[in-house]
Amino acid sequence: MKQRTPVFVNILIITGLLIVFYYLFVQSYSFLSSPYFWGTIVIGSILAYIHSAIGDLIENNKFKKLSPEEKAAYLAEKKVPYFKRLYNAAFKKQSAAEEKDILIDHGFDGIMELDNQLPKWWVGLFWFGTAFCIVYVAAFSFTDFAHPISEYEKEYKEQIASIEEFQKSQPPVTIETAKYSADNIAEGKELFKTNCASCHKEDGSGGIGPNLTDNYWINQPEKTLFKNVFHMDWNGSPTNPAMRPFGKNGEVSGAEIEKIAAYVYHINQEQPPVTPAQGGAAPQGTEAHWEKE
Repeated sequence: MKQRTPVFVNILIITGLLIVFYYLFVQSYSFLSSPYFWGTIVIGSILAYIHSAIGDLIENNKFKKLSPEEKAAYLAEKKVPYFKRLYNAAFKKQSAAEEKDILIDHGFDGIMELDNQLPKWWVGLFWFGTAFCIVYVAAFSFTDFAHPISEYEKEYKEQIASIEEFQKSQPPVTIETAKYSADNIAEGKELFKTNCASCHKEDGSGGIGPNLTDNYWINQPEKTLFKNVFHMDWNGSPTNPAMRPFGKNGEVSGAEIEKIAAYVYHINQEQPPVTPAQGGAAPQGTEAHWEKE
């Protein structure tokens, strides 16, 4: 007669499976504070105790039918702690006499084969993997669990919300607080394409508007190039209505103008100018002598 698994082990297994099941469908550990989850644990534990009680009745009935030698062997085995018994069963080595009973009557090149049972730990992992696969496929099919597009959209919305919250708590960028940063060049380039390229071309070489890559400027209200670009983008040009006050009109924010100014500074100071021979617009205004940032 085989020894049965203790009821506390069954309860731990049930709890573990329920945690996996809930997580696959809820997709967070918020269920740990839910009364429904703990109610399920209680119901599972009660069912485990009922199963154990029924098993005790069946075990007692079978025990009465054993011979005295079988009863003694069963009681001796029952005294061995469960986890030690489990370890011994997983790595059991049969004796020579036991090997004769499981020896298969064929061989090859003098090598004989034993009809060994699969280790219990292997069988347990197999059934756990099978159950997990069924639950995982069900969660994948009927919920948003593990769907990369859904996860991306969720994380994207969370990031956008966190950015908006951060921007609300930050003071607006003004010409006094704006600073040049190379980290803003890439975003500034995209903003420049959207708001400025129609007049100045995408590379800033000029077209309808002046060439922003050379050192000639029509308006020079500020002493530094970066501040000058910020000033013009915020206030517009007093001599050209086409260069409207994007910042004052609310078309772009101070933070966006800071990035646009970083891009213009980059193409003007950190890259060679696009000359008329290369397709750039002819110089307009007077030569600027900017102070260093």
